[in-house]
Amino acid sequence: MKFDAIIFDFDGVIVDSEIVSNSALAETLTRLGSPTTVDQALERYCGKRWTDCTALIEAQLGRKLPDGFVESLVDEAVLRLAAETELIGGVADFIESHRHRGRAIASSSASAWLFDSLARFGIDHHFGTHVYSAAEIDRGKPHPDIYLHAADRLAVHPERTLVIEDSPTGVAAGVAAGMTVVGFLGGSHIRDGHGERLRDTGAHHLVEDYAALDRLISELEE
Repeated sequence: MKFDAIIFDFDGVIVDSEIVSNSALAETLTRLGSPTTVDQALERYCGKRWTDCTALIEAQLGRKLPDGFVESLVDEAVLRLAAETELIGGVADFIESHRHRGRAIASSSASAWLFDSLARFGIDHHFGTHVYSAAEIDRGKPHPDIYLHAADRLAVHPERTLVIEDSPTGVAAGVAAGMTVVGFLGGSHIRDGHGERLRDTGAHHLVEDYAALDRLISELEE
């Protein structure tokens, strides 16, 4: 099997941001009267769009959220993320070494965060306009829509596309799209048992870092 394209999730796959954003979410929920740890926030909300998180949060709280809650939370998280996040180790070299393939980002995060972060780290040229946010699509992950949309824009077939994901929600989306999905365990937010959760959701392979992913692709394409 030769892969014509690689589609990346973003937070936790390209930038090591999940631990910071979920810390901000846990703190905010705790202030609202629903004590939440970082690990609980990761388990419940990681990989989902803010709009989908809002419905889950309101169900957890048993009431509607204050006006502007999501917007203020996103603003707070983005400010902290911009100051504290770094690229996942090895990702820049990996992306460069696969420049002969189609490359895209399919993320639940807002487009502004995606484009601003790519530019800040100097890797925006690798993706061009192929940066897609599920916030702009009717159905977010775990539905396959964002991945099918990215494949369509890249003009590649889903079955010849590799997806790199770090959350069960994202893995489910990639699998539903008919793509080969690699569960990535290289982010600082990964906890014991996370690989098993990704496997249980349908991840075809697991890797600990980008060096391992390079080796896996070579093996799959032999």
